[in-house]
Amino acid sequence: MNKKGEICLGMIGAGRATELHMNALTRYTGVPLCFKWIAAHRYEQVNMMKERYGFVNSSLDYHDILNDPEVDIVDICTPPYAHTQMIIEAMRAGKHVICEKPLTGYFGEEGDERPIGINVSKVHMYEKLCESLEEVKKVVDESGKKFMYAENFVYAPAVRKAAEILTKKKSKILYAKGEESLKGSSSPVAGEWDKTGGGTFIRTGAHPLSAILWLKQIESEARSEEITVKSVFADMGHITPSLSDYDHRHIATRPHDVEDNGTVIITFSDDSKAVVIATDVLLGGSKNYLELYCNDAVINCTLTLSNLMSTYFLDEDNLDDVYISEMLPLKTGWNNPFVEDEIIRGYMDELRDFVESVYFDREPKSGFKLAYDSIKIIYAAYKSAELGKAVEP
Repeated sequence: MNKKGEICLGMIGAGRATELHMNALTRYTGVPLCFKWIAAHRYEQVNMMKERYGFVNSSLDYHDILNDPEVDIVDICTPPYAHTQMIIEAMRAGKHVICEKPLTGYFGEEGDERPIGINVSKVHMYEKLCESLEEVKKVVDESGKKFMYAENFVYAPAVRKAAEILTKKKSKILYAKGEESLKGSSSPVAGEWDKTGGGTFIRTGAHPLSAILWLKQIESEARSEEITVKSVFADMGHITPSLSDYDHRHIATRPHDVEDNGTVIITFSDDSKAVVIATDVLLGGSKNYLELYCNDAVINCTLTLSNLMSTYFLDEDNLDDVYISEMLPLKTGWNNPFVEDEIIRGYMDELRDFVESVYFDREPKSGFKLAYDSIKIIYAAYKSAELGKAVEP
């Protein structure tokens, strides 16, 4: 905290995740904030973000953030391969940490045959991931600082309303289904396992997966029952490499050694089920939803595409700076624009919860346990797909 009594934030990263976090933070004024530092690898990118959001300082070395005693929160919005080291260093430096999903992953070791997504066993990856998780958990537990897992689905208004209903009615989720699908990623490293730790399932399926895990925890608390994940059964596919250049022309994904579609079935200890779907082969924008089939209710949560607004354009004149939808190649014809995207998809309440958790010294709704459980189940899914059978996470 600085002399003005402001919570000071240091941002690591200057990509799309940084935009989402900062767009949310700049709309929230409940706690006094100072955007003290932003650090990233590329000079042009980091300085553009500095000017856009009003950071006091910029750097190409994130250690400048860790070495500033005024910085309270370090927000890690880097590719996943950098997360573990940055989390450990930041927490040992006495900082609270916000970390984008996923928490960590397997990104290769010396001696691995490349590309690792094809040549390294997912069983080995799962075992090494579990070792890494325990190392991070130890540092988080010993730090006395808050770890805040940036899973925006938990904070989406529809998902929060579902949690309220489950709490009040004490409903039991018997079957759940969730999906995030789109036509690929804007990230240049999305197709490389050694940068992302997996493909579409870790990149997009993590969202509905984490939301379902969180809602099952809400259910267990409301009903005073302990509910855990009993088994994971998964199928991971690679369909786009088989397409001709012509057939591939509308789909952005270019997987090198990662999956471009994944379907995972989770069985909980109460014998309820959940199905999580993630693909990089969906045209027309992004599809994000959860469906809960309960003993006394059906709850459908739509994040995108919503029908809050519809538009029809014959041309794109003067629409260059108008954001219509994620992963939408054209603005012409009929579309369902994203309206208040930072709110509907949960980013604003997510960042508000994190800042208030530090300012008022309380625990965030999305913390280390959810991050830990989510990535462990994701890698159990990769292991299951390789073995062709259900596994215990």
